Amino acid sequence: MKIFPKSIMKLKMKKKLSFFIFISIAAILIIGYVFLEKKIYAESAALFLFVLAIIQVLALQFFLKNQLKNDVIKTNLRLRVEELKASLESFEELANQKSIYLANLIYEVRTPLNTVLGMLNMLKQTELNSDQTAQVEIAEFSSKHLLQLVNMVSSNKEVREGRIELNMLTVDLKADLSNIFKILEYQAWEKGLEFEYKFISEEKDKFLVLADSNRIQQVLINLINNAIKYTNAGKISIIIDQSVGIDNDQIITFYIKDTGIGMKPEEAKRIFNNFDGIYDNSIKKDYRGGGMGLSISHQLVEVMGGDLKLESKENEGSTFYFSLQLQKTLNIKAVEENVKPILSSKFNVLVAEDNRMNQKVIKFLLERQGADCTFAKNGLEALDLYKILDFDMIFMDIYMPDMDGYEATKFIRETDKYLRNNTPIIGVSASAFEKDIEKAKRAGIDGFLPKPIDKEKLNAILTKFSKANTPA
Repeated sequence: MKIFPKSIMKLKMKKKLSFFIFISIAAILIIGYVFLEKKIYAESAALFLFVLAIIQVLALQFFLKNQLKNDVIKTNLRLRVEELKASLESFEELANQKSIYLANLIYEVRTPLNTVLGMLNMLKQTELNSDQTAQVEIAEFSSKHLLQLVNMVSSNKEVREGRIELNMLTVDLKADLSNIFKILEYQAWEKGLEFEYKFISEEKDKFLVLADSNRIQQVLINLINNAIKYTNAGKISIIIDQSVGIDNDQIITFYIKDTGIGMKPEEAKRIFNNFDGIYDNSIKKDYRGGGMGLSISHQLVEVMGGDLKLESKENEGSTFYFSLQLQKTLNIKAVEENVKPILSSKFNVLVAEDNRMNQKVIKFLLERQGADCTFAKNGLEALDLYKILDFDMIFMDIYMPDMDGYEATKFIRETDKYLRNNTPIIGVSASAFEKDIEKAKRAGIDGFLPKPIDKEKLNAILTKFSKANTPA
């Protein structure tokens, strides 16, 4: 920032020095001329030259001192720049280590969570009394809430790194958001808070728009989590207003209200620029983890074409709201879940999965859709089984001992059988960052299924690749 002014000062100093030299030469010439014309005595001329010499020496000393000072400053600046470069490299290395740690942590959480949700799903299929059913639902909602937090952390990480991409699809926001609100409702109840949500629509039961439902959910989860965190008594209210339509577009406004501690005006002004939290340290001690994701939510809303706003009063509560202009789609009701298996004919599936509990979960989900499963505990075993037996699809866990999913996929694709059958290979992993999905694509994996396994995503993959594999 200060380099240009110093360069200008140095240039001015050189101009002054040049001007002084010019004046000195002119003075010597004038004195010489006056002396030759015998208008002054030799003593006077010598005195003038002596004074001029002293002035020149002092001026030269001044300029040399400044030059030396500039050289010292330049040397210090160079050393400081080198120190800053070293510090920057150190910080970048630390950031990379934190990023790797976060990715590993998310993977470690998702893996057992996949088993929990799978087992709860299996338990729901058994005969339970009303109390047991309620207990299973609470456990399921709590597990899904934990999954949403894990997804929020990984999604927030993408936003911080500037990797924001919108996936615009036809969605039923009312159905999608209702599932999220039911999960968050239990969290509010645990604090003794009232929790209500409602949808306002110009047309009853018609809530289909072209939107990125996952990003909208990410914003709402961030905001509602903070509303619950900073509210000790009262109510959390969510309103989704879809009552304004303009031609082929629909303006949808989202309101999140709470009766929490609120904010001072100066806090409200800087809230969206704060990545670490919204309150001072004394408040944070009582509300651990609060303020998370607000700046990220603000960025996401901007990317989706809106503007996140805040109205807040200290000790009375806060209201966050934003509007999105989304394109209307055909008012087609969501298709109800088909209880019949998706796969009508015999369908052999090879599942490479080293975790036994996860084997049970995916076996349960696949067999309910009509698939016949064969399991391999690592990539090497999966390769051997593929060479011997015929399979219509492969579910390949990415991280396994002996041989991981990437290597196993590479060797399977090199076999003559794969060249003839082009068997679809689906990657399965709890590490579901964008870079993991891209790496899976580069390895030749046809699809990607994140853990915990979502039943609808699994069914979509079975439908897509079973049809692609069926001979005409």
